[in-house]
Amino acid sequence: MILSQFQTVGHDLFTKGLVSSHSGNLSIRLGERLIITRRTSRLGCLGESDIIETGINKNDRNTPLASTELAVHRAIYGETTASAVVHAHPPHAVALSLTETEIVPIDTEGLSLIGKVPVLGWNMEVKPGGLADIIAQALKKHRIVMVHGHGSFATGQLLEEAHNCTATLEESCQVICLLKSLREGVPKNAPKK
Repeated sequence: MILSQFQTVGHDLFTKGLVSSHSGNLSIRLGERLIITRRTSRLGCLGESDIIETGINKNDRNTPLASTELAVHRAIYGETTASAVVHAHPPHAVALSLTETEIVPIDTEGLSLIGKVPVLGWNMEVKPGGLADIIAQALKKHRIVMVHGHGSFATGQLLEEAHNCTATLEESCQVICLLKSLREGVPKNAPKK
């Protein structure tokens, strides 16, 4: 049952273009343990060997197999009540994270579901597993955050909830980007309607 949840969400993230072939990761909390996708796994076609169980607070023999973002997932579980985390690389959201310090959806659904999304890591070195404490602290107040030029981290009680936040963020960012491109394409001397 756990594998099928990971497969469904991973496949959907991949087919929607929210992760590339070997990017992104998923996890769920099980008491003092967590189940996380394997390092370099392909979310679009996860198998049993792609799901790793390890400790939230302690390393074990499975820890080296876990995603390179394990430290971030551990920090999120240590600081929040989340039971699931989705880390993705939604392209429009990543693009906006390079120019904005906060992403504010202009569509009603985005604004009501995810609200303002902070962009973390400006003027900092961003690397996999980095900014764990900063991300975890921000997720105490937000359902999803962006890391500057890198990707999103979303939480929920279920993987589906975190996935929904991720998809909603990307859809909201698509609307923002479309609106910006429409404004850029309007000639300065165009007649006003």
